[in-house]
Amino acid sequence: MRKIICSILVLSVLSLTACGSKAPEEAKGEFSPSLDTNTECSLTVAGSYDNFEALEAEFDRFNEIYPNVQLSYVKLDDYNNVLDTALEGDDKPNIFFTFASMVDDEKYSHIFTLTEDLSDSALGLNLGCIREGLIYHDDENHVMMVPVFSRSYGMLVNNDLFEKEGLKVPTTWNELLDVCEKFKSKGYANPMMGYSAGSSSCFMYTVAYPMFVASLAEKQEALDLANNLDPAAGEYMRPALEAVDNLVQSGCIDIAECDKIEDNYTEVILRFFEGDVPMMICSGDTVSGTRKRETQSEAFSQNPFSYTFSPIPLTDKGGYFIDSPSVEFSVNKECENLDMTNEFMRFLITNKELDEMASVKRLVTPTSDLSFDAVYAPFGQVPADRTISPEVIGVTDPLTVQIKGAAYQVGKGEITIDDAVSMYGTFE
Repeated sequence: MRKIICSILVLSVLSLTACGSKAPEEAKGEFSPSLDTNTECSLTVAGSYDNFEALEAEFDRFNEIYPNVQLSYVKLDDYNNVLDTALEGDDKPNIFFTFASMVDDEKYSHIFTLTEDLSDSALGLNLGCIREGLIYHDDENHVMMVPVFSRSYGMLVNNDLFEKEGLKVPTTWNELLDVCEKFKSKGYANPMMGYSAGSSSCFMYTVAYPMFVASLAEKQEALDLANNLDPAAGEYMRPALEAVDNLVQSGCIDIAECDKIEDNYTEVILRFFEGDVPMMICSGDTVSGTRKRETQSEAFSQNPFSYTFSPIPLTDKGGYFIDSPSVEFSVNKECENLDMTNEFMRFLITNKELDEMASVKRLVTPTSDLSFDAVYAPFGQVPADRTISPEVIGVTDPLTVQIKGAAYQVGKGEITIDDAVSMYGTFE
């Protein structure tokens, strides 16, 4: 009986801890201040963005509660190289950008000795509002960075063109090939496009990466080979490279036309807004710039159309949702005003604020409500067994370099698929 009573008490305590001992307001998803709202202090967020209007809007909302807290965002030039120095300088930022790629890089190891463990229940952060696959836990199960935006890979779809031509947005590989052929027969020279002038952010990588990661997701031995750049892992790239080659050889994508697009951000968006491209391959980071550029495109301003961002249907079962963090926030545990810094993080890490910020920035929200911005709604329909979190399964940067280089060179016709498979581990 004592054991049963003890177990019940322990479960009760754990339940309270899991909820962060939240006040009634917070249990309803509403933020309740825990510090003196008349507190006067300054907080700084350091990052790599040129500007951050979405975060500044959060500053304004926080100031409705804490009017005497001065919040500011500063961009650090050459961010990755100066961050370490900035964290130990005279004007230490309270919060700073971190990225998943920093985790396994020795260059950034010191940075994580300065970051606060955000999973500490005493802080009261509602980490449960973030999709589980986006949160990285270190070897001691600490959370040193929290995603505020996420990203994926897919294609912008001109829904009005599909409706005009009586076609359905493809959901399988065969449907994709078929709809490309039908668009061509109706006079559309480029059923699909994407940036291809350089290997960085090229459409070939955007197509190949999800398939390659999927082929490794449930094969730990294969993933280990790939991360160790073992040539034997090259064979796991083959289906992904065949998909890239097939899109080019079938005429779904015209490399020469794609090469005219000068970058994978503004130029990709403006080309899509011309209104004659049914599907534009890109990443969610590119999609973030669409709203701002609607008014910059004369063609779109004169003839606006409905568009969404969808997974590329690479298999008979459809596409993949590669669910990765885009920008993450870490807290400098040696900063001034640490209590208020954590209070701001507690305010920010909620469904409401994260969704609002993602909506302004037009990046994928890290919360579960992907329909918050209709442009990303199609990703909310991807089943769980086709949603993959590369950081959780252990995909490393050296692996991504290999599939990027291989896919680009195969897509450009510089090497064969067999060549690329045998060259795994040598791409730079």
